[in-house]
Amino acid sequence: MRGSQETARGSGGLERLRIEMLGPVSVHRGTTLLDIGPVRRQAVLVALALRGSRPVSYEQLLDDVWGTRPPDSGHRVLPSYVFALRKALDPQDAGPKASAIRGGGGGYRFVLDNLDLDTVELEEHTQAARRAKDAGDLATATERFAAALALFRGEPLAGLPGPFAQGERQLLTERRGALQTGRLECLVRLGRAGDTLDELAALTAADPFNEPLLGLRMRALYAVERQGEALKAFAAMRGRLADELGVDPGKQLQRVHEAVLRRDDAVLLGDAPARPARARRVVNDLPGSVGSINGRTHELDLLTTPAPSDTVSLTTVDGTAGVGKTTLVLQAARQLRTDYPDGCLHADLRAHSEEQQSLTPQRVLRRFLRSLGEPNSESLSDLGELTAAWRTATSSLRLLLVLDDVASARQAAPLLPAGPGSRVLITSRRRLVELDADLRITVEPLEAGGAVSLLRHMVGEERADTEPEAMRELARLCDGLPLALRIVGARLQSRPTWTPAFLVERMTGEEHRLAELSAGERSVEAAFRLSYDQLPQLLQRGFRVLALAPTTEVDMLASAAMLGCSPSEAEDVLEGLVDVSLLQQPGPGRYRFHDLVRAHARRLAQATPEEHPPARTALFRLYLDAGRLASDWGPSGFPTGPQPAGTPFSDWQHAERWLDAAGAELPDVVARAAAQGEADYACWIAEALTDYFLRRGFYHECAATFETALACVDKATDRRMIPALRSGRGMIDFYQGRLTEGHAWFTRALELSRQTNEPREEARALTGLGAVAFSLGRGEDAMPQLTAALNLAEEQGDNWLTGMSLNLLGSVHHYQGRIEAALDCLGLAYTHAETSGRPNLLSQALFGIGDVHLSQGRHREAYGMFRRALDLVVQSAHTFQQALLLTRLGTAQETTDLDKALSLHHEALGLHERLDPLKEPQYHRLEMDIRCRLGQTYATAGLFNEGREQFLAALAISGAETHIFEYARAEAGLAACRTT
Repeated sequence: MRGSQETARGSGGLERLRIEMLGPVSVHRGTTLLDIGPVRRQAVLVALALRGSRPVSYEQLLDDVWGTRPPDSGHRVLPSYVFALRKALDPQDAGPKASAIRGGGGGYRFVLDNLDLDTVELEEHTQAARRAKDAGDLATATERFAAALALFRGEPLAGLPGPFAQGERQLLTERRGALQTGRLECLVRLGRAGDTLDELAALTAADPFNEPLLGLRMRALYAVERQGEALKAFAAMRGRLADELGVDPGKQLQRVHEAVLRRDDAVLLGDAPARPARARRVVNDLPGSVGSINGRTHELDLLTTPAPSDTVSLTTVDGTAGVGKTTLVLQAARQLRTDYPDGCLHADLRAHSEEQQSLTPQRVLRRFLRSLGEPNSESLSDLGELTAAWRTATSSLRLLLVLDDVASARQAAPLLPAGPGSRVLITSRRRLVELDADLRITVEPLEAGGAVSLLRHMVGEERADTEPEAMRELARLCDGLPLALRIVGARLQSRPTWTPAFLVERMTGEEHRLAELSAGERSVEAAFRLSYDQLPQLLQRGFRVLALAPTTEVDMLASAAMLGCSPSEAEDVLEGLVDVSLLQQPGPGRYRFHDLVRAHARRLAQATPEEHPPARTALFRLYLDAGRLASDWGPSGFPTGPQPAGTPFSDWQHAERWLDAAGAELPDVVARAAAQGEADYACWIAEALTDYFLRRGFYHECAATFETALACVDKATDRRMIPALRSGRGMIDFYQGRLTEGHAWFTRALELSRQTNEPREEARALTGLGAVAFSLGRGEDAMPQLTAALNLAEEQGDNWLTGMSLNLLGSVHHYQGRIEAALDCLGLAYTHAETSGRPNLLSQALFGIGDVHLSQGRHREAYGMFRRALDLVVQSAHTFQQALLLTRLGTAQETTDLDKALSLHHEALGLHERLDPLKEPQYHRLEMDIRCRLGQTYATAGLFNEGREQFLAALAISGAETHIFEYARAEAGLAACRTT
């Protein structure tokens, strides 16, 4: 008693004050309870006491106690509150200077001498508990946690108003919860989990979103052999979080869940006694061999690469029907099975079975649990219960699991085992993007070599090698699809009198090909049909309509046109078909069918002929709009046919990039239009693509397009096309240097345009004839033709044709020495080119003006023109024009910097080497031009030997004598070097 009496007294024998805040606020001096007045006065006391000896301003105290609504009397209220507190707390006659609350500096502070706070005692117990827990002294930690919790007498700071009290009340309540959790965790780790369950159940019910608390309860339930209840508690929390907050459980709680599934005593129990290991039953129900593997070495290597041992490894294998997914995965499983000591399980979920229904996860889980010797699985019906039982049963096992023909991620997810080091191989026609797979493999049809190898294996090498070409054609007709190859092989096996060539003949044509790819119950078309039948109607329509495209590949814009929807909606359809392996994606934004899948889709489309005309017309209109927008001719260059309106292309460059993506397939669009009786669209599209093809150097594609269009032009309702296509054909020959043939086409176009009274086409034909005459060195013939063409073009308001006529007239004037007339024409050509703003038109005019200045020795002016032209040409990545301008820049640079001039010529030669001589008809002419200019620059520099080498090289070029201007320059340059 004496010791406790001394403790209650401070220095000088004064009894100590004790303020308790872990419940309703109370103040004692010794054993005497002091009356400190109403709750606001208590709030002022708490605001001072909890800040220790730090001064608190009047403004801060007012905010702490009254918040945003202070009393009208303001600072006069606080002194009255403090006076009453001093009277209650201080000894009689203590005075302000000896008071527990001292004033000054516009505020107050609390003096801690002779004062005890239960919050300080709480902190001491808490720190001691944590130190003991960290040191592994769980018994001491439990005692100190309990001592800290005993200080609470209810809700901290109960009933006190004001923001400060509210904030401190929340912090102290959270501190109490953490202390409870700490004490309960120590009990679980001490092996006393049973003592915690009631308290944990009450706490988690009161705080249903407290994940750490639920994690501790799950550990306690696990410790008393109630794993199922622990898993259900997790599932309930996951549902609450999803429904109420739209989130998943945090990583810490997920780790506890996974540990329960794995029966991980070390994570869940820590220092508590470990649970006994369960007996294991080894199973192996992989099916037998289902066929040989050919051409799948890479995929097989990926599937059999060692997987991590600390987690469940998941691999998905997707691909179209009949591509060999099951054969591949089972082969991999047979190679891997010895690495999984607890066995191999297999389930065919029959997502695409004609005869049997798809298996539910419940049925599969019951079978798997029976295979593992779990006796109570049949009594479970709820999917959640079965999943929990399955994960509990597999938590300590290393299994290899093969799930074949899975319909969806939802079907597969409950079947995943829990044991670290287990491996799951899944096959599906869908791309199961919802599953967190470690590896995704898309199985494509076999390459030619692997396809032929599979056929040879089935047919027999001796029989196959007698007709190697026919075997390769069979592989191509099967599109490398293993199912189709096996059917073909089976047909040849069962019909020894058939030769591979005979079967090739029977499979010619889409209809016959699909009919032949059927043997017994195996059918390529039936396999595809099962995939199609499971699609929603929107994707079924997309599958049918997109197969009508004339090109191998489609994109969002083409698909949107055919489907009559927005590009984003079309992308959803395309990606949906990719996800079910009915469509390939060879590159970003590009989509294509396998040949056999396309054939099947077109057969399905035959049943809905009403879908064809709108899809076909919309697609042809898209190509027409793209060609006309990308053409330098401009709107006035196409006076008939639909004009671009409501087009998805933002500008001519967008349209040009879109055509670039179609590339070599553009002639197929015209061919399909002609074949489907759309003669007008065939002719319009061919004309619209002319300028694009010629600028790109796609002469073969351009010629093929015109051959198709010319064959059906007489069926077109637009009679302008009759002369227009002849002029277009003449332009192709002109660009390729076949001037005689070009002259014939332009002559015929001129005759027809006059017969049909088409002045625009008359102007185009005259322009072509003038260009041919000038190229043959007959400027006197070209002048009247080009003048007449110019007059007609101006009358028609055709800026492009006017500009081209002026450009050619300027060149003729220049050639004939009329410099001012040449500059006038070329300047007007540039003005017309500015109306369209196309870099190609502008650069041609600048090029001509630069050439005139160069011939007159005005190198500085020429350099400026060529530089501007080159900047424009670079935008269109036209290698030929860049080389042409670089070498002229070199000539223009001769008078100021010979080294720079030589460098520009050599740069031009480097670009020339990047051209394909088989595709660029002006290849040799360009080289002659560059070498003549390079030779001249060498001569100007006094390097006559080097100059002679360049002139000789120019003259030695194949067909040099046919290039009149360049040949003459080379001879003149060589003669000048020899006489020097």
